Amino acid sequence: MKIVIVIPAFNEEDTIASVISDIPKFEESEVLVIDDGSLDSTAERARQAGVARVFSFPRNRGLAQAFKKGVEIALEMGADIIVTIDADGQYDAKEIPLIVQPILDGKGDMVLGSRFKGWIEGMPIVKRIGNRIATKVTASISGYPVTDAQTGFRAFSRGTALKFNVLAHYTYTQETIIQAAKKGVTIVEVPCSFRKRQGKSRLITSVFTYAGKVGLTVLTTYRDYEPLKTFMIAGISLFALGLLTGARVLVHFFTTGMVTPYVPTAILTSILLTMGFQMIVLALFADMIGNSRKLQEEILQRLKEREF
Repeated sequence: MKIVIVIPAFNEEDTIASVISDIPKFEESEVLVIDDGSLDSTAERARQAGVARVFSFPRNRGLAQAFKKGVEIALEMGADIIVTIDADGQYDAKEIPLIVQPILDGKGDMVLGSRFKGWIEGMPIVKRIGNRIATKVTASISGYPVTDAQTGFRAFSRGTALKFNVLAHYTYTQETIIQAAKKGVTIVEVPCSFRKRQGKSRLITSVFTYAGKVGLTVLTTYRDYEPLKTFMIAGISLFALGLLTGARVLVHFFTTGMVTPYVPTAILTSILLTMGFQMIVLALFADMIGNSRKLQEEILQRLKEREF
């Protein structure tokens, strides 16, 4: 089976060569570096390290788009298994066989390297807490008890890669787990090592900015794959809140025959009930659109299978 190791990289000239040199040699494998518009000599260092395939974006597109392009090129290269690993050297490339083995054994279609099941040399406490929260949310939405939803060290089969439709621009990690779980992909986690980073993160410039963007990605992904639940819950909540605020007005009206002095509450009640009803109707329409989306994704997957 052909294995393609994809390395998204942005301004990682100091570490890219060592990551490449640590990659084990397989019977049939290639390394692909996606240079995400680096302003330094990342692409040149990768070629000097012996990588024959380097793709460079003219400007920085974001990790999610670098991943998407890497998967696309890997499929064109005839990959049966695709491995992704970061270019900053925090993950140990020598552990790639551990990530690949469950797929070779037929135990999983997608393998995640879990830092929290393995060994972590160093991770700031704020980032650790943020990872835990994001992982809990992803696990709840996807239905898979993932322990590390942010890991960039993972492997997946060709069939799984054809099912991915990455829409985010910032990061792909949570979105692909949710997509895989919703599409019946068998996910497996294995422990991995995680070294302390030298220098500042290229992806996370601010923990709060990262949390906001990740939260939005998870929310929109859940909305796309569970539209009925998303809008129905919102609609029922608004409708119930409207009934709750309106109860006092109704009691007063039946007692006195007047709405005053609860006119503002009556207006708020009517607004909440109207919005709730509209949201429930929207949920039904969203569900129909969601079914159309599933058909479109099946067609897209078949087109990808023919193209690649």
